Amino acid sequence: MEKRFSEGFFWGGALAANQCEGAWDVDGRGPSVDDHVTGGSFERPREITAAIDPQAFYPNHDGIDFYRRYEEDIALFAEMGFTMLRLSISWSRIFPNGDDAEPNEAGLAFYDRVFECCREHGIEPIVTLSHYEMPWSLAERYNGWASREVIDCFVRYCSTVFARYRDKVHWWLTFNEINNGASDHGNLLSTSLVRGFEGPVSELKRTPQERYQALHHQLVASALAVRLAHEKYPQFKIGNMDCFILSYPATCDPADVLANQAEMRRSNWFCSDVQVRGHYPSYARRYFRENGIELHMEPGDLADLAAGTVDFYTLSYYMSNIVGTHGDLEMAQGNMTFGGKNPYLPATEWGWQIDPAGLRFALNEIYDRYEIPIMIVENGMGARDEVSEDGLVHDPYRIDYLRRHVEAMREAVDDGVDLIGYTWWGPIDIVSAGTGELAKRYGFIYVDKHDDGTGTLARSRKDSFYAYQRIIASNGADLS
Repeated sequence: MEKRFSEGFFWGGALAANQCEGAWDVDGRGPSVDDHVTGGSFERPREITAAIDPQAFYPNHDGIDFYRRYEEDIALFAEMGFTMLRLSISWSRIFPNGDDAEPNEAGLAFYDRVFECCREHGIEPIVTLSHYEMPWSLAERYNGWASREVIDCFVRYCSTVFARYRDKVHWWLTFNEINNGASDHGNLLSTSLVRGFEGPVSELKRTPQERYQALHHQLVASALAVRLAHEKYPQFKIGNMDCFILSYPATCDPADVLANQAEMRRSNWFCSDVQVRGHYPSYARRYFRENGIELHMEPGDLADLAAGTVDFYTLSYYMSNIVGTHGDLEMAQGNMTFGGKNPYLPATEWGWQIDPAGLRFALNEIYDRYEIPIMIVENGMGARDEVSEDGLVHDPYRIDYLRRHVEAMREAVDDGVDLIGYTWWGPIDIVSAGTGELAKRYGFIYVDKHDDGTGTLARSRKDSFYAYQRIIASNGADLS
C-alpha cells in the first residue's frame, strides 16, 4: 500500500500572538501575563516582574513585529504553499483588562485584517483562543484560573470572537497545551497562577491542589466554549491541544513500566481524556487522593464537561523522555525536559531528544484511544542558525528533522491513523516561550532580530523554506 496523505490534508505553520505580534501597548491593547516576563536563555531563566522594569528586556513587547508585518509574512507562508496557518488571538487585545464592559474595536479589526489576508492567499486559519497568556489584570486580581470568575470572562471573550469571525474562522482550539498547567515540569504561566510572585519563572511553584483546581476551571471553560460553538455555529470545528511528551520505561523492570504508565496518564492522557471523553478518568481518583487534591466543583460542572467534548484532537510533539525507578538514571538536560536521557537518541542544544519514530508511536496511541481526527499543530526544532558569507542560512539539520518527522507521519497514516493536518511550529523565527530567546530559532524564514533587541527585522528564506515547499507541493511525497 502506498503511503500518502489524504487529499485536502492541511500543511502549514503555527504561531502565537504573544511570541510574534509585538505592539504590546498600542491600539488599546492591555498588558498580558507574558508582557511581564523578561528575556532569558538556556542558562538564565526568564523572570516575572509585577511592574515593568525600564532597565530589563521584555522580548514579547516587540516580538518580530507581526502586528505591522503580517501581510509580508503571510505572503511568504503562501509562497511555501501553506493551506493552514495556526494563530492565536491575544485576549488582552480584545478585552484589555479581561472583564471590560465592551471589547476593543481596534483589536477586533486587526484580526479581521489578518484572517482576511490568510483567506486571500488560500490559507485556512486555525485559531487558539488562549495560548499561554491572559490579561495581566485577571492574573493580578484573581490569580488567573485559580478563580471561577475567570470562566465567565473567558466565555464572554469566546462569544465575542466567535460572533465576529464566524465567517472567517472555522477551526478553533480552546487552550494551548492545557495539560502543562497541571504539571510541575510544565508552564504554570498557562494557568497564570502568578499573583504575589516575582522572580525566576523556574521557581514559580504551586501546590497540586492549586494547579488542578485551576485546571478544572480551564476544562469547564473549554467545555462551555465548545458547547457555545456547537449550539450557535455548526460550521465550526473545535479541538483541544495537548503537549504530548512521549515517555518510555527505562528498563523492562515492571516497576519502570508502571512508573511510565503513571507518567503518561498524568502528563499526556488526563486532560484529553476529559476533553475528548467528557469525564474525569478513573485513574484520577487515586492520583487526587494520594496528592491531597480535592476539587471544588459547582453543580453542573460535570454535565458541562460531558456536553463539551471536542471534534478533533491536536497536539504538539517535539521530543520523548524515559522514566525509571532506579537511581542510576541520567537525566536529560534542558527546559521542558523532565525524564531520563535516552542513549539511543540525539538531542538538540536545548536538551530536547529527537525521536521521529516516537511521533508515529504517539499518533497510533492517540488514535487507538480516541478514534477522532488528529492534527499535529506544533512540531519543530530550535537551533542556532548562522548567516553564511553568501547572506543565506543553510540549515540541513532542520531539513533532516522535518523529513524524518514527515516520514513518521506517513507511516502512521499507513497504520490507519486519521491524520488531517500538520503545522510546523514557528515557520518564521519568533521569541521562544521557554527561554525568551531569538537565538533558539525554529523558522524556515530568518528574522534579523537578536537577543539584545537589535536587528533590522528583515525576513529571508532559509534552505528549509524550499524543502518544506517541495514537501507541501507533493503532499508529503517528495522528501528529497
